[in-house]
Amino acid sequence: MALTFFDAGRLARDLYAAARHDAGTGGRGAGISRVLAPLLPHDGLSLVATDPATGLGLGSFSFWHEYAPSLVTDLVMHRYRGGDPCRPAALAGLATPATVVGPPGEGPADPRVREILTANGAGSELRLLLRDRHGVWGSLGLLRCAGACPFDRDDLQRAARIGPALVTALRRYVTEGPLFPVAPALPAGVVTVGPDHTISAVSPQAREWLDRLSSPSGHAFPEWIPDAFLVALSLAARSRAHDADAWVPVVCVPPVVCGRWMTFQGQPLDADADGDVALVLQGAAGDLVMPSFCAWYGITPRERATLRELRTGAAVKQIARRLDLSPYTVNDHLKALFRKTGADGRDELIAALTR
Repeated sequence: MALTFFDAGRLARDLYAAARHDAGTGGRGAGISRVLAPLLPHDGLSLVATDPATGLGLGSFSFWHEYAPSLVTDLVMHRYRGGDPCRPAALAGLATPATVVGPPGEGPADPRVREILTANGAGSELRLLLRDRHGVWGSLGLLRCAGACPFDRDDLQRAARIGPALVTALRRYVTEGPLFPVAPALPAGVVTVGPDHTISAVSPQAREWLDRLSSPSGHAFPEWIPDAFLVALSLAARSRAHDADAWVPVVCVPPVVCGRWMTFQGQPLDADADGDVALVLQGAAGDLVMPSFCAWYGITPRERATLRELRTGAAVKQIARRLDLSPYTVNDHLKALFRKTGADGRDELIAALTR
């Protein structure tokens, strides 16, 4: 039975409240699961947020409930090594970007995914790409246990209906977090992932970054997520080395996660990408942050051009002259920037991008 009526605005508010609730590791994912369960029954939830500026790669942050680490690891390995036909890029080409994997006869044939789900006690998985006219904001994965009724076409319709509320909640989660850094900067750190896809070395600086990611005072990922994420990033870097059209292995993480903007970047250390991969973890500012910052806050191209000039210290008349605009239009753009970001003035807005 398809959804006939629900309050999308209320659903978005309830999802946001669940995401913000400080319930300890895994608590937020469980809260989001409880909100969605009456609309789309499930036994496990994965909600991964991305931003249009970084494309269909790994998420900037995520929420999890009842997804076994072994299941996530196996699915990630299959995605990058086995050519999972239901990966995000494939869903992006569908009119309704959702599919069901696992049960025979549903979705593209993928026996390996069925094997992975069965080995981890799951019967089917529903996957939904979260997108709007601005781009892709993440993905939702829902599990049903082995023996339960598999997801069907009605479930896909329900998922598509709740997608916009999930996008709204994720964007609010980021934009109502800290605007500018509230945690001290750390030196860049390096993680090395070996050819056997295990982490072989972590620099002290990288360990500090990872500890901050797992801090209960921050976003509070489940303790196994950072390692799984790093291995996935290394796999993406290896894929990129063999396919120039593949996703560029850079992830930009907003301050709501660990108190300041940061990036993860992956680079194979040999030409064939068969050896070690170096992952660099560092604080980010300026041009590196600008695309993701503008995406999350809904900043238009004209407003972005004004913001870029503002970072140089230019006055309103100078910005107007450089952009061939009237001072009144520049002031309108500045008002929109302050409204969208919540900045009290130009100093706070500049600090959000430069500290």
